[in-house]
Amino acid sequence: QVQLVESGGGLVQPGGSLRLSCTASGFRLEYLHVGWFRQAPGKEHEGVSCSSNSDVSRYYADSVKGRFTISRDSTRNTVYLQMNGLKPEDTGVYYCAAGVPNNWYAGNEYEYWGQGTQVTVSS
Repeated sequence: QVQLVESGGGLVQPGGSLRLSCTASGFRLEYLHVGWFRQAPGKEHEGVSCSSNSDVSRYYADSVKGRFTISRDSTRNTVYLQMNGLKPEDTGVYYCAAGVPNNWYAGNEYEYWGQGTQVTVSS
């Protein structure tokens, strides 16, 4: 069965940290771009970060640069998103996606999607 599964979301106070995981089954991630997206209530779907195929390049939205880090563990077929210095505006459902997009931030160019994990930043 081909699927992506996210985990690691939760409730955290402002300034706190979370690490999200995106694990694939049924296919290998290292030859695909893997992106993280988020959807907040009342806001558009937003590209947060992307690791290109074989982790050659990493991309970040301006809003998360310097706070979030994307990484891969090929032995676990998993991509991580380390989120530090979390702010209330980071709240949302976080999704990972895999594919071969022309633009890393274009969600409609990814082939595989996970079900999402909720991140809530609140005091």
